[in-house]
Amino acid sequence: MSKLQVASSPHHHNQRDTGQVMRLVMYACIPGVLLQFWFFGIGVLFQITLGIITAVVTEALIVELRKKNTERVVKDSSAALAGLLLGICIPPLAPWWVVVIGSFFAIAVVKQAYGGLGFNMFNPAMAGYVMLLISFPVQMTSWLPPLSLAEQSFTFMDAIYTIFTGFTVDGYSIAQLRVGYDGMSMATPLDHVKTQLVQNYTVGEALQSSIFSGSWGIGWAPISLAYLAGGIALLKLKVINWHIPISMIAGAMTVALILFLVDSSQHASPSFHLLNGSLIIGAFFIATDPVSASTTNKGRIIFGASIGAWIIIIRTWGNYPDAVAFAVVLLNMAVPLIDYYTRPRTYGHRVKASAIHSKKEP
Repeated sequence: MSKLQVASSPHHHNQRDTGQVMRLVMYACIPGVLLQFWFFGIGVLFQITLGIITAVVTEALIVELRKKNTERVVKDSSAALAGLLLGICIPPLAPWWVVVIGSFFAIAVVKQAYGGLGFNMFNPAMAGYVMLLISFPVQMTSWLPPLSLAEQSFTFMDAIYTIFTGFTVDGYSIAQLRVGYDGMSMATPLDHVKTQLVQNYTVGEALQSSIFSGSWGIGWAPISLAYLAGGIALLKLKVINWHIPISMIAGAMTVALILFLVDSSQHASPSFHLLNGSLIIGAFFIATDPVSASTTNKGRIIFGASIGAWIIIIRTWGNYPDAVAFAVVLLNMAVPLIDYYTRPRTYGHRVKASAIHSKKEP
């Protein structure tokens, strides 16, 4: 008689092991990463590389100290994926220690301190991102303008020098590199609009900035669409289910549409929220984490829709322009409650006597 093996999540209803699933998710990120590189430069690849190396080395050291199978744990690629997702979210020329600290925290504290893959309550990459954003807000908001709008261009060596010293080969600081060709210091589309609204401008006036082409941020919309293509590929390959990404986007779009209809001068359109920021990558690559997300189909829809709604709420009334990480971490805490109230009825479950009597004919 074979023994029944009980294991923690993630569980897959196909022949792929955890490592294959994690690597497929990483491959699906490639189109978006390439466009980030195209619009924001080589620094994107440096941050991703540092994030992956730090995450994998941290996991290997901790697993070795715990006297577990280091090779098997590292080969599941979950640490590499966490480092990749965190690296994607870091400004391209942020100091090297930012992504190193974030990746170490994500693996050592958020993941391994809870027991490793399958036991972590929070999404490691997003918990690491939240920690960095709260601890180092200046470094985490130092996004550069797209290369086509930048006043100062930078080379491969400039990127290395800036990441490790804070200055380019010619002595330009990150603050100087953030200046666009119009002489204004650039910010992300979400940050720019939020700042303008605080200064009593309307959304329409904020969209007159050179970083916008219509209502879409230059560079940001193509990047979002590239990640959308990768997310659709994951759906086609049945690596992820549709419940979380579709409900998350629907939840965000619904709240954004309501606010836009109430006052379009103070609230951006749903398409603006969809294509500027990390909503799409959050929907397909982050919220779908099989460990920290809800496990029932009904629960996944509630989980995703709630994240989407919270993203727009925090973007509108919170202090941070983008809110995907905060919304994901908040709903990670609610997963046990969501799963408890959405668990399917067990086969053979006894129906209450009152319900049986009510169905009998008089």
